[in-house]
Amino acid sequence: MTFTPATPNAPPTLDATDRQLLSLLQANAREGTAQLARKLGLARTTVVARIARLERSGVVAGYGVRLGARLDATTVRAWCSISVLPKAAPAVLRALEAMAEVEEVSAVSGPFDYLVFLRCTSHEQLDTLLDRVGQLDGVHQTQTSIVLSRKIDRRQVG
Repeated sequence: MTFTPATPNAPPTLDATDRQLLSLLQANAREGTAQLARKLGLARTTVVARIARLERSGVVAGYGVRLGARLDATTVRAWCSISVLPKAAPAVLRALEAMAEVEEVSAVSGPFDYLVFLRCTSHEQLDTLLDRVGQLDGVHQTQTSIVLSRKIDRRQVG
């Protein structure tokens, strides 16, 4: 396994085993290294060393929690496109970061500047949240689409 990039900013080179290990970790980051080693046909110490190198190199930035279908079924999810005045972007991002219902903010190309994923407990909460977002200083325009159902989700467990 080689992690030495040709240039300092080049991404690390991953071999097939690294990619398979990453896939297994994405499916279940809590799976024990002994079980991962069995699935990969490697020694446990080799898996531990590979994970440590993936973490050190920044390929693995951390571990988190994916919400299950039971909670997902009781929430209202929405994508909100936001356009902001250029000098207001940092303040708008700070305000969005402080809102617990905001799960993700991505800078995007096109007529809007950001695509924001929202998760609320009710339509009323979403309505109130959208009012708060629209009233932020520097927000020029918003457009929201409520998620009706997921058709494909490769991140889902099981």
